[in-house]
Order: sequence, then C-alpha cells, then structure tokens
Amino acid sequence: MAKYPDKIKVGITMGDPAGVGPQIIAKAFKRLTNSAEFVIIADAWVLEKVTGHRSHVSGLKVIDLNNVNQKNFQFGKVRAENGRSSIEYLDKALDLIQVGKIDCLVTCPVSKEAVNLAGISFSGHTEYLAQHTGTEDFVMMLLNRKLKISLVTRHIPISSVSGQLTKEKIYKTTYITHQSLRKIFSIKNPRIVVTALNPHASDNGLIGDEENRIIRPALNKLKHLTGYIHGPISADAAILKAAEKKYDCVVAMYHDQALIALKLSGIFHGVNITLGLPFVRTSPLHGTAFDIAKTNSADPCALIEAIKLAIKCARNLKRV
Repeated sequence: MAKYPDKIKVGITMGDPAGVGPQIIAKAFKRLTNSAEFVIIADAWVLEKVTGHRSHVSGLKVIDLNNVNQKNFQFGKVRAENGRSSIEYLDKALDLIQVGKIDCLVTCPVSKEAVNLAGISFSGHTEYLAQHTGTEDFVMMLLNRKLKISLVTRHIPISSVSGQLTKEKIYKTTYITHQSLRKIFSIKNPRIVVTALNPHASDNGLIGDEENRIIRPALNKLKHLTGYIHGPISADAAILKAAEKKYDCVVAMYHDQALIALKLSGIFHGVNITLGLPFVRTSPLHGTAFDIAKTNSADPCALIEAIKLAIKCARNLKRV
C-alpha cells in the first residue's frame, strides 16, 4: 500500500464573486474541523465583505487574485467581469493541482451566463475541467447521503435525450462509474442499477424501443466485465431500490431523473462529483443563488458535504 499524508490539501474556488460562494465559504469554515489543509482561491476583498475581516481559520490559506472590480461590485448581479474572475479562480486551481500544491478541488457555483458574457465558451465545470486536463471520458455523478446517481446525458433538452443515447455512451458512463466506486469510494464490489428511459422500462418495446435497442445491449457487454449491474429498470423503481440500499449507485439516462430524486431526498446535502478526472473534484449541488446572495441567508451544508467528500475520496485515491 502506498504511503499518503494524513492531511489532504484541498483547493476551494470561490465561484462567481456576486453569488453565494463567498458567503458559504465563510460559513462553512466556522463548522469544519482542522481535518485538512485548505487553500481558498478567491478575491480576498470579496471575502472581507461577507466576514467583515480577513478570513483566518487554522490551516486555511487564501490565494488572493485581486481580480474583482470594486467600484461597481454588487452581490446578486450577473456581470461579465465576475464571470471572467470565476474562470481565473478555476485556472489558478488547475495550476496548483498540476504542481502538486493541492490534492483535490472543491468548486463553488459559477454563472454560465456571466462566463459566456465574458466571451468564454463555458457549458459547466465538468466539461471545462475535462477539456483542460485532456480527459476524454468523464461522468457527472450527483449524490447526497441517501443516493448516488451518475448521468448518461447532462444539460441537454429533453427532446434531444433519446437521440443522444448510444450504446457506447451508456457503456462508458456505467464502466467509469463502476471503476470510480471502487477507487475513490472504496466499494470493493459495486452494485449498480441502470434506469430505463421510458415508463415501465418500455414494457418490452410497447412504450418506446430504446431499452431493447440501446440500453440492454450496452449492459449485456458490461455484465461480463464488471459483474453486479442490473437494468434497465424503470427509473422510479431503480431509484427507490437504491434509496433502500439495495444498490450502491444508479446510472440515469437524463438530468431530471436524478435531480428530482436527489433534491427530494436531501437537497441540503447534495454534491456533484466529476468522475474520470486525474484528481477528485466536488461541488455543492446548487447554483449561484443570486436572489439571496446579498441577504447572507445561504445554507453552507452542501459545501461542507462537498469538502468532506473531497477529502475522503482524495484519501482513498492515494491508497490505490
């Protein structure tokens, strides 16, 4: 077994400066124990606005990029300059990972609208990190204390889901999920259930043909490689069985199959983790929440869960 340090070095990006990122960072570190070495990549001036002073927590370091325009800054506003700042935090974090200054990354929410207003093509953290690390095959897994769900398709219209489903995509998503459950979650023999696309898993072709034509052939190939994989099962039944701990993880066909169940079963503990990257990356399962960014009422629980998960998974990865 390889040696690994007791304390994981965690990088945390502030996200959009005008969102709830600064606020939940400040609140989270009032509750976290000194369980890791933390590096916050941010604009210190913005953190001061929510804390009233320079953030100082034992084991915490702030890398101040000093990149926010103080003159016109307001919480809760979508602005191109803030979108650019949020990407600069992310790029700095990637630099720190590359030289070994941090072991894992926790990202606070960014605004896709603000980033694109800045002239930067951006569809989300998951795709951006994959592109900038040369990762071709990656998976978005969403989880809380009751469920783990990987997505075959992500942010696309419902009308496009069927056309985007392929045997290869389902195979890769399920395989990467299986390998990640073993490596970063330390589940020796993962039990995975794969959802159907159609109601009642199509009733053997009576309600659509995607199950017989695409999903089932992909899973038949996987069963020979990885063992305990069941499906396609109707999404309601699959997720219920996973919540009852009969499976370790669900592979869902589209975004809302996962998100509705996750938010109903534990919205304040929801985490997004990117599988397939060369490092562990997590984030809270919520957005910038511009509507409450200026009220100081944001709940930091999801960020705390994301930080704890990043530490646990990074430590497991070092054991591999």
